[in-house]
Amino acid sequence: MAIRCGNREQMELLPVSIEQYVAEDAPVRAYDAFVDALDMGELGITINRFQEGNPCYDPKAMLKLLIYGYSYGVRSSRKLERETHYNISFIWLMGGLKPDHKTIAEFRRKHKEGIKRALTQCVRLCIKLDLIAGNILFVDGSKIRGNASIKNAWTKEKCQKALKQAERRIAEVISEAEAIDEEEAGLPSLVAVKKDLEGTGDLRERVEHIMKELTEGDKKNLNTVDKDCVVINSVHGSGAGYNAQVVVDDKHGLIVSCDAVSANNDLGQFSVQIDQANEALGKPCHTAVADSGYAFTEDLARIDREKIQVIVPTQRLASGKQIGEFDKRNFRYEAENDCYRCPRGEVLVYHGLTRQKTGRVYRMKEAQTCSVCSAFGRCTTAKQGRQISRLNEEELRDRLEKEYASAENQAIYKRRQEKVELPYGHIKRNLGINSFLLRGREGARAEMSILSLCFNIRRMLSLLGNKGLTAKLRQGIPAKGECAAPLLAAESRDKPAHNSILAAPPKAVFCISNAISFLIRRTGTIRPQPSSPIPAILS
Repeated sequence: MAIRCGNREQMELLPVSIEQYVAEDAPVRAYDAFVDALDMGELGITINRFQEGNPCYDPKAMLKLLIYGYSYGVRSSRKLERETHYNISFIWLMGGLKPDHKTIAEFRRKHKEGIKRALTQCVRLCIKLDLIAGNILFVDGSKIRGNASIKNAWTKEKCQKALKQAERRIAEVISEAEAIDEEEAGLPSLVAVKKDLEGTGDLRERVEHIMKELTEGDKKNLNTVDKDCVVINSVHGSGAGYNAQVVVDDKHGLIVSCDAVSANNDLGQFSVQIDQANEALGKPCHTAVADSGYAFTEDLARIDREKIQVIVPTQRLASGKQIGEFDKRNFRYEAENDCYRCPRGEVLVYHGLTRQKTGRVYRMKEAQTCSVCSAFGRCTTAKQGRQISRLNEEELRDRLEKEYASAENQAIYKRRQEKVELPYGHIKRNLGINSFLLRGREGARAEMSILSLCFNIRRMLSLLGNKGLTAKLRQGIPAKGECAAPLLAAESRDKPAHNSILAAPPKAVFCISNAISFLIRRTGTIRPQPSSPIPAILS
């Protein structure tokens, strides 16, 4: 049986180009077309081909490298550098460019804002391709750890404890020094004691500075490595990180906007995320949906005032508990008298505001009314009698609960999980992203934008196919070399035709010189026609 063996030293007369190593339907071509379709000027990334000095790498090529690398879970600048040397798809994407890992990291650090804007342009492209409708939006959050340890998180209690330990240690060192002085009065060296005191004093100054930042910034905790991250709690335990937020469109599950916030929960994020999504869409959505973690009534009211339908279950609906006999919902509110009437007919009058100033408190006018009631112990056990709080937006909450219970809204809410949980499944499971690399909130937001871009492109590839997406993205993009045509026409307007070769691209000059050399070797001379310029030999 014959065996085919390869030979690495076999030479070819006409070596294949990098272009021939990548198939026409390869996904990398879609990533290349996507970045080419972006407006770099709108991203804030300038491309000046006439800038003096050492030439820099093409910003488009660098952005392609980041997006394509993140799409396959390659995020480290050193790993990205390695891929440009050994991975053929990366080599094709970069056109043979091999930037150093420091260059890659510096580009990512300098263009955080531009990377975030790229997601907005992606949304506009999806709208043009009729992949995003922008009518129903789903919001959800997930905890992602930051590039910092929870051991570096300081609270006021931890600072006070460290200061007490430092003071205690200083007192111990001083007492030890005095004891040594008494026992060894003739020995002059106290270097070890001085060093110990200096180390303890530096620690105290550092802790005092952290305490000052906590007090002035009104923060519960402060991480000394990444000051923007917070202590997050998830099913995987506690750590230092961010709360990643995404807003997903209902039509095909594409991400409309994303964010990374310094919060351990989703309360207060609903209106912020929906407003960002509406800004990216260029129009307000019709319906906004989220889970009960976003059920902060005052926050929901901001979106409701914008005439957007809100489908968010309250905490009491999400708990699934049955309404008891003495549940607040069985107490009737009388708006004309501004009081509540309990199931036994007793009246609860206005008492004051809640601690957060977000509602009003109602209490029995006479405390003994409840103590002599037959329901005492089941309704309340408080000596001052039953107490009820009413939110400022209580009527809105009641209305949202009724709207949430409708069959149509239940069908929309049921789609929430399959739409908005998918991006996190792809990011965390498929790509293996369990923490951010960049520190600071702006760095986390930039990385979240890249990951959202990666998900959107993969989703578009699934919907349109590799060739289909590439072809649609290439529509309206000028072919390579066309952007220089107007400049060449302006420069050669008043010049002889034979001088136009000086303005030709380097690759064209190289081909022309090879052709001229070939003719000289064959004929010993070259005789171009007077009416034809030298570049005519290429045609």
